[in-house]
Amino acid sequence: MYLVEDATCFPLLRSRTGRYKTLHKEHHVEIFETLQALGYGELHFANDAESGLRSIIALHSTRLGPAIGGCRVRAYGSEAEAIDDVTRLGQGMSYKAAHAGLPHGGGKSIIIAPPDLDRPGFDRARLFAAFGRFVDGLGGRYLTAEDSGTSPADMNVIRSVTKHVLGASPEMGGSGDPSPFTALGCRRGIEAVSEFALKRKSLAGLHVAIQGVGHVGYYLAKELAALGCKLTIADMDKKRIDLTLKEVPATVVSIEQVLEVECDVFAPCALGGAITEDGARKLRARAVAGAANNQLRTPAAGKILADRGIFYAPDYIINGGGLIHVAAEYAGYQRDPAIARVNKIYDSIRDILLRCTKDGERPEIVADRVALEIIARGPKS
Repeated sequence: MYLVEDATCFPLLRSRTGRYKTLHKEHHVEIFETLQALGYGELHFANDAESGLRSIIALHSTRLGPAIGGCRVRAYGSEAEAIDDVTRLGQGMSYKAAHAGLPHGGGKSIIIAPPDLDRPGFDRARLFAAFGRFVDGLGGRYLTAEDSGTSPADMNVIRSVTKHVLGASPEMGGSGDPSPFTALGCRRGIEAVSEFALKRKSLAGLHVAIQGVGHVGYYLAKELAALGCKLTIADMDKKRIDLTLKEVPATVVSIEQVLEVECDVFAPCALGGAITEDGARKLRARAVAGAANNQLRTPAAGKILADRGIFYAPDYIINGGGLIHVAAEYAGYQRDPAIARVNKIYDSIRDILLRCTKDGERPEIVADRVALEIIARGPKS
């Protein structure tokens, strides 16, 4: 077992069959039970007192190739919450790579944000250099990249101590910020949802409510506005709102209100777990299609959406553009083939929707099953 700081945190973990299970009992987390429930390979921990690094790397699968997954920096209420986040995200990356047809497995890493991270004088470079050494110690089985709370500048620091990093700035030999590619893929997925679920031939006039206009949400807003969508946006950071409004016309609502905006598509683009069971009941959209990971807090939330006739575009399919982008860098970057693969997210969402219609199953269940079948087949010969 692995001792945790807060015995009151009992997150629910999703198994490979889509079920959730409470794995935190009393004052500990049953690590091996957690890994078994999620179909895991490895979980690695690092602590470096000098830099303030407390980090976890989750390697869900390397069956199809080296695992790729971004590094997320955020404060967690407990170590149990951190383990829950990184393991669920790593599983999603395996499924994402499988659906994208990439020769990669899935992993993820988190850095528990030091309490003085945002204070003047904090040595952020030392923190990420320590993290880079942690990544390097895995010998290339895990390739890190940008995620929430990190940037190409952080990837540059990591690149100074290990070659097993993607998405550094172009001057450092990397492919840069993957956010525009994630947004492109998400827009293509929304086009498929619009055409096949909402029976619209054009995005013109489609009302999309975007929750979170950080890196990906900002670019998604620009993509959709260019095609004539009506936008409602929400973010806790007023600076992100102001930046977005300089680029696109949009109505602004609070984070608390955005779920209840009457719209065609709700696009969660912030942190995971945006759709709780209560939120699924309140949602006034006709479809959910956004860039956030792990959007459904529980399987019951997905069932509520389905029962209400709200189509859910599986998050790890529709947000796969960023992974496709950095995987192309690993393969020796060629922009045009990468863009072509991102555009195929339209086909992937369409295919899931058609299978759901034919089989009468929820999209997240169909998507999980297809991903597991692809991983089980192993690498392409």
